[in-house]
Amino acid sequence: MEKYSIGIDLGGTKILIALVNKITGEVIHSVKKKTKKDKGPKNIIRKMLEGISELLDESKISISNIESIGIGAAGQVDRENGILIAAPNLDCYDLNIREKIQEYYNLPVYLGNDVEIAAIGELKFGAAKGYDDIVCIFVGTGVGSSIVKNGKIIRGATGTAGEIGHIIVDLNGRPCACGAHGCLEAYASRSAIEKRIEGALKKGRHSVILDYMETGKSITSSMIYNSIERCDELVIQCVDEAAEYLSGGIASVINFINPQLIVLGGGLIEAVDYFYQKVIKKAKAKSLPVPATKIEFKKAALGDFSGVIGAAFLER
Repeated sequence: MEKYSIGIDLGGTKILIALVNKITGEVIHSVKKKTKKDKGPKNIIRKMLEGISELLDESKISISNIESIGIGAAGQVDRENGILIAAPNLDCYDLNIREKIQEYYNLPVYLGNDVEIAAIGELKFGAAKGYDDIVCIFVGTGVGSSIVKNGKIIRGATGTAGEIGHIIVDLNGRPCACGAHGCLEAYASRSAIEKRIEGALKKGRHSVILDYMETGKSITSSMIYNSIERCDELVIQCVDEAAEYLSGGIASVINFINPQLIVLGGGLIEAVDYFYQKVIKKAKAKSLPVPATKIEFKKAALGDFSGVIGAAFLER
């Protein structure tokens, strides 16, 4: 008999919900919900429950065949109690996700960080399979990471280890959604690139990205890719700046943790190879010579499904 779990990747702009085969890691069916305009705890819980219901209806799999529900959230989490402590990009604080989901489904519910679950997915079935010491870094709405040592996730004393997006790269720098200033996330995320482009456009700079933009909608990674393909000066300038900052953050990680492998993923990495290649080259150049010669880089192999697959394998 097949064994299934539901994996949920709760991100800053979307919720991806998938039915995952616990033996093979195969995604049987998935449902996507946007979160860009519907943030806040009530909306997030509603969207997750709607998505789970749709997933079960469309896949024709009974809830009795589901072993557990795993959730990876973009923010700081209390894994023991199933509480999303702080997720600024979702406008959620002290949200007891486990309790809310278990009110509807009498199943074990596990909670982790969004990049933690992506790391689990890549370790079991993706780019990091066969490696023991890695760092996963995902670049999207924010910049998140997870540390793996001897094949196990390092969570730290308070369960918040791996917050590379909130290392300080400028002491008096840009404001970050976390409330601090000068965080890497405020310089190297897709959101940061979007803000830089929009700011320049308001000042009168020209860019071909205007051909793709729609009023009230975000600048996407594919828009950035298309603009680079057309050699747009403004977009290339903003992406180069983000690569400069991200590569510096990654060089610090290489020097401090000395991993075997760094897995890079997220929408910006997947869509914009120019950005990925630039970050790798600069990160190696900025690292100490010895670790720089040994470090390996790979793109996340599971794409959008890294997180949902990893979430399906979450445990206490």
